[in-house]
Amino acid sequence: MEIEKNVGESEKKIPEEEESPIEQVRLTVSNEDDPTLPVWTFRMWFLGFLSCTILAFLNTFFSYRTQPLSITMITVQVAALPVGKFMAKVLPTRKFMIGTWEFSLNPGPFNMKEHVLISMFANCGAGTAYAVSIVTIIKAFYMRNISFAAGWILVITTQVLGYGWAGIMKKYVVYPAEMWWPGNMVLVSLFRALHEKNSDGKRKRGKFFVVVLACSFIWYIVPGFLFSTLSNLSLLCLFYPKSVLAQQLGSGMKGLGILSFTFDWSTVASYLGSPLVCPLFAIINVVVGYIAVVYVVTPISYWGFNFYNAKKFPMFSSHLFDDKGQKYEINSIVNSKFELDEVAYAKHGKINITTFFALTYGLNFAAVVATLTQVGLFNGKEIIERFRSSNKSGKSEDIHTKLMKKYPDIPGWWFHGLLVLSLALSLVLCIVWVDEIQLPWWGLLMAATMAWLFTLPISIITATTNMSPGLNVITEYIIGLIIPGKPIANVCFKTYGYISMSQAVTFLADFKLGHYMKIPPRSMFIVQLLGTLIAGTINMGVAWWLLTNITNICQDQLLPENSPWTCPGTRVFFDASVIWGLVGPKRMFGSLGNYSGQNWFFLGGLIAPLIVWLLHKAFPKQSWIKLINIPVLLGATAGMPPATTLNFNSWICFGLVFNLFVFRYKKNWWQNYNYVLSAGLDAGLAFMGVFIYFVLGKVKFEWWGTGGEHCALASCPTAKGIQFKGCPVR
Repeated sequence: MEIEKNVGESEKKIPEEEESPIEQVRLTVSNEDDPTLPVWTFRMWFLGFLSCTILAFLNTFFSYRTQPLSITMITVQVAALPVGKFMAKVLPTRKFMIGTWEFSLNPGPFNMKEHVLISMFANCGAGTAYAVSIVTIIKAFYMRNISFAAGWILVITTQVLGYGWAGIMKKYVVYPAEMWWPGNMVLVSLFRALHEKNSDGKRKRGKFFVVVLACSFIWYIVPGFLFSTLSNLSLLCLFYPKSVLAQQLGSGMKGLGILSFTFDWSTVASYLGSPLVCPLFAIINVVVGYIAVVYVVTPISYWGFNFYNAKKFPMFSSHLFDDKGQKYEINSIVNSKFELDEVAYAKHGKINITTFFALTYGLNFAAVVATLTQVGLFNGKEIIERFRSSNKSGKSEDIHTKLMKKYPDIPGWWFHGLLVLSLALSLVLCIVWVDEIQLPWWGLLMAATMAWLFTLPISIITATTNMSPGLNVITEYIIGLIIPGKPIANVCFKTYGYISMSQAVTFLADFKLGHYMKIPPRSMFIVQLLGTLIAGTINMGVAWWLLTNITNICQDQLLPENSPWTCPGTRVFFDASVIWGLVGPKRMFGSLGNYSGQNWFFLGGLIAPLIVWLLHKAFPKQSWIKLINIPVLLGATAGMPPATTLNFNSWICFGLVFNLFVFRYKKNWWQNYNYVLSAGLDAGLAFMGVFIYFVLGKVKFEWWGTGGEHCALASCPTAKGIQFKGCPVR
């Protein structure tokens, strides 16, 4: 039976050498464990399966809409607690026997470990499988066919392959205390707030969470429905409604975001995650990289030197353009074999992108190389030592690692078996259905090798900064050079190389959460695996249903006016398949394209971490030098587009306020309430978002305050003679 503890009062003193070296972990994670708490309960299985199914359905369904809604694990965290406690009250306590196995539908009070496993189960459905986008662009954008079987295997194998990499890397990024995974702090804090009492016997953090959730829930109807302009309020656009320059400077969605503000938490946390969770040094790295790119390099490139004919195009956009500044007609350059029609391409001319978009690609090139260099220089020695003696105790073994030794670890063959099985099934896909996915078997093995190579360094960066550099661009670049003209081969290679690595990082983060919450490792593994299989199948089923039942889905020019089925996220995915797969990097970033200069960023990414490392060695007493994280700095703007300057500016402001000033001057408050505040804001937003979709989705409510930020001219080109719909001609 679970005994409710008081926070702080019942914590036992432990030897100093067993304390976590990370202050945020010491302030947030409990140093105690009760191994008698049941975890394999009917409540866990029922609520876990139900929540995973619901989240997988809703997130896939909403991902095709113009304003996609993402329902996260925190929503389930909150909702599962009262339901679990209700089940503990009403389910029969009678014990049943099946052979020698005894079980009960109600083994006692609903406990925290059950709650954690339910949340992990649900987290598998908290996003839509990346490979679903491949099925979508084939059927809805390229207007071709793919069988359901091929699509399902593609979705499942790309999701499950990451388990193999996670099993190989677990001892390097889960057990060491220095690998603290900042994103897990908000989840640990919320679990404890919901289940534990303060030293005075009251649930102050739990009550605080409920108050924040209620306030966030009530407030979001204002920017989310009644007064949406408050989500992106631009003063310069309001003051100068006919000035292109003023709107380029002031638009937070399509410009530099000067004097642009938001009163919407979803704008703050939508692309970079909650700023309350990110450690200060990572925020500062982002600030430096972001200011350098957006407020120094971009204005100089656009207004100063007109790099790549910047003024012919909008300042910020992910669309593809022709030489006249008009949107490129992609389907006109695809032949009947689903490949590039070189004659048509020569007639239409080269594809152009905005200068900022080109710069973003260059920084992605640099960040990928810098990831390997940074981790090799600053963490290489530790990785080698742990590889040589991974079972020895050392300074990295804190109290949490010691407590977890009570539970049987996951056998290595579980991970290795899944790795072999998923690779074998993927090879069958690439051989039997090669006409549909275009990727040859050797391309699959190359993608798997890249995923294995990058999983460790990216996991280390994520585990220490809460920022994850992606492999999407470099995988597209490599296969685009090897197999040009085949867009589906390109996105399949990207998905196997990038997403299997990304899934591995997600699994490792969940293992660390279980590590902090003292969940038996084998229970975590089984819940994650089943949740992944269930969610992937539902993702594919819902996507197939939408693609075959909604006429002209994702075709915004053919859909009825104000139709919600415009698929904005998949549009960016489709554009990438054109740039890297159909046209190919040689015609974009090689001798046949306009952007060959961006390749110098690879060299910059190689050298930059070396410079920081040499400075650290030259001035070892200056501890701040080691905190300069080049991959994070270079990747600061990797999410732009679709992220905007308003997203970044608001995220930075909140991050600095809470992780610099509040952490420094109100540490006790920060310890008790910072992560709970973040969870409450997220949960209230998610609940009201669902309410608006289902209850108010068909209600038409239009006035000036629902017309966006009123910066229509921010996307206008400024070159002389360029005509663009809705823009003045210079």
